[in-house]
Amino acid sequence: MIIFIVIAILSLDQVSKFLVAKNLFLDQSIPVIKGVFHLSLVHNRGAAFGLLKNQIPLFLFTSLFAVVLIFLELKKKKHALIYELSLALILAGALGNLIDRAIFGYVIDFLDFRIWPVFNIADSAITIGAVLLGLSILKQKE
Repeated sequence: MIIFIVIAILSLDQVSKFLVAKNLFLDQSIPVIKGVFHLSLVHNRGAAFGLLKNQIPLFLFTSLFAVVLIFLELKKKKHALIYELSLALILAGALGNLIDRAIFGYVIDFLDFRIWPVFNIADSAITIGAVLLGLSILKQKE
């Protein structure tokens, strides 16, 4: 089940980025719900919120390191479902953004809610996975 989740999210991330990149110009924004949600093509050369711009080798190394660590953790004995799901989401997101950085030297972002920096499906998977990971760790301590 974990491999299915990773492949599904990674595929959705890469297909959505491909479609947006093929149909929008850089910095173009198309309102879906005017003033609330737009599709906006952005090339993010940094980490979250554009921090540490143009540090591609650092991002490639840390992403690859994280992917290997998560993969090794998932290969270990069975864990609680929420823990495995959180790692699968983080793994899929890390792979999605790693692919972008390796191929283009930047991450393709396009989900624009106007009150938050533009992001993508991989970023969403990482964020949801991190929240679930935190919950699973807290639940373990009970």
